Amino acid sequence: MAERLELLRGVVHPWHHDHFGHMNVRHYAPFFDDATYHLWTRLGLAYSEMQAQHGVHLVTAQASTRFVRELAAGDLIVIDGTVVSLGTKSCAFQLHMRHADTDAVHATYDLIEVFFDPQTRKSAPMPDAVRAQLETWMRAQ
Repeated sequence: MAERLELLRGVVHPWHHDHFGHMNVRHYAPFFDDATYHLWTRLGLAYSEMQAQHGVHLVTAQASTRFVRELAAGDLIVIDGTVVSLGTKSCAFQLHMRHADTDAVHATYDLIEVFFDPQTRKSAPMPDAVRAQLETWMRAQ
């Protein structure tokens, strides 16, 4: 079973807060989205090279955030992730937003990405070489 990959580190700033004094839900999305871009490079499949090497790129088909614990100004976060399933044209990932000091999970992000052919503007089969690489990072939930 593959380990979870560290994807991003960040800090919660006061301007992330809402009127309740914790990070507002709208600020989780940019952290998770940035981490997703790093995910592909960490998997050994640089997103910047995906189209040139395999003729496809990826689009997000579904993303779901689960909020577990509040975050306050000054909290340091680490986002890690792993591959959880592979389809014929898609793959699923799970990311965790953890507190850097305590390792407590503050949010999870379940993501499905679909391989996309920019020429046909339709979903495309996952390239065999990409599947082989992703299989090495599969992890049971």
